[in-house]
Amino acid sequence: MADLISSGSTDNKLTDDRPGGGISTFEMVLFAMLGAVTFCSKLLMEALPNIHLIGMFTMLFALVFRVRGLIPLYVFVFLTGLYAGFNVWWIPYLYIWTVLWGVTMLLPKKMSWKAQVIVYPIVCALHGLSYGTLYAPAQALLFHYNFKATLAWIAVGFKWDLIHAAGNFCAGMLVYPLKRLMQKLMKGKPL
Repeated sequence: MADLISSGSTDNKLTDDRPGGGISTFEMVLFAMLGAVTFCSKLLMEALPNIHLIGMFTMLFALVFRVRGLIPLYVFVFLTGLYAGFNVWWIPYLYIWTVLWGVTMLLPKKMSWKAQVIVYPIVCALHGLSYGTLYAPAQALLFHYNFKATLAWIAVGFKWDLIHAAGNFCAGMLVYPLKRLMQKLMKGKPL
């Protein structure tokens, strides 16, 4: 993979400043594979309620690929809908992971590694903690909940959000080392 990227061809560079904003064949394949890996990781971990690597992958995509990180993210969202059915539960998936991607994009690019290993797991955990709250607007709109019913729905699911936060914190610890690995691979440097 590193040889493909470091070959010097402008078609293989993963940059946001490409004229015309086109996407290369390499990028299409890479992003499809990353979206599929994210989806497979979700399937493999479904036995553990609210424990998964999706938040970690979302942050990784934002940090390494920036705006183009939305492509593998929405490949994952589409595959999830295709596999489990495009139903009302799927509608929040259209925005819920984008919130974490957006927060990650807002993090300073020039953080020390010591700050990164602390900030990334915390951000990932906070997304897990707020998952029910982020999901609630769709529930309220789709099922005609009033504000009180929406708050009750959030409160009932909060114990699951705590589990989600703990799992995301642990998965978030992988963000910094995987980000460094992906950046080295993208620059064609030896491991």
